[in-house]
Amino acid sequence: MRRFSWFNATSLTLGFAFLYLPMVILVIYSFNASKLVTVWAGFSTRWYVELFQDQEFLDAAWVTVRVAVFSSTIATVLGTMAASVLVRAGRFRGRTLFSGMIYAPLVMPEVITGLSLLLLFIGIGLDRGIFTIVLAHTTFSMCYVSVVVSSRLATFDRSLEEAALDLGCSPFQAFRLVTLPIIAPAVISGWLLAFTLSLDDLVIASFTTGPSATTLPIKIFSAVRLGVSPQINALSTIMIAIVAVGVITASLITKRAAVTQARDEQAAVRATG
Repeated sequence: MRRFSWFNATSLTLGFAFLYLPMVILVIYSFNASKLVTVWAGFSTRWYVELFQDQEFLDAAWVTVRVAVFSSTIATVLGTMAASVLVRAGRFRGRTLFSGMIYAPLVMPEVITGLSLLLLFIGIGLDRGIFTIVLAHTTFSMCYVSVVVSSRLATFDRSLEEAALDLGCSPFQAFRLVTLPIIAPAVISGWLLAFTLSLDDLVIASFTTGPSATTLPIKIFSAVRLGVSPQINALSTIMIAIVAVGVITASLITKRAAVTQARDEQAAVRATG
């Protein structure tokens, strides 16, 4: 076994400090009473109060959540269908072109994707707003869902579906009652990935948004260009807290599921022994 040397400890400490120390400073200064984000003037929660009273930020957050929910849901449905075709359809004419179109957004620069979608919406005369942002986010997040679901379908035991078909299920019923529950973790993971990508997107949304729809990343970017406001620190702290709670909750659920599975396996071994 390799020893954990001082060099490894120092490198790990510096790496974590580089990643998380700015977040810690941001959280601390979100409770700063001063308008100057670099000068500490005492503890205060006034910026959280002002944040929840700022209607522009609230409207931007509501638009962002709606766009993320709609786009991730549509992307999950389309990505799952595309993954099923790629894994199960075998060789067919146009497969290379189809797979290339599915995976192209993975390597395409966001500026190119956003500009091409902007030209498309202008060319067909579609007014830019929430609907165009949803279409754009669905376009680039669908490929991520397809990759996640494809990896699960590639290892799926087709004999389970065949057994369901032998028992009288239609192909759709076999997929809905047998396949979908088994690949549900991958589908949910794809949805969460698409949801996160939509929440975090700035470049593509900047090209495809309109005056009636401003997402939270665009609002934050516009506000930061005029100077960092303590409200931005408060908003960032809330987002960090939400992510932390989600990660801790997911870890606890996973750990509980692993403990339950191990307990069931031990009980099964005792019963057979």
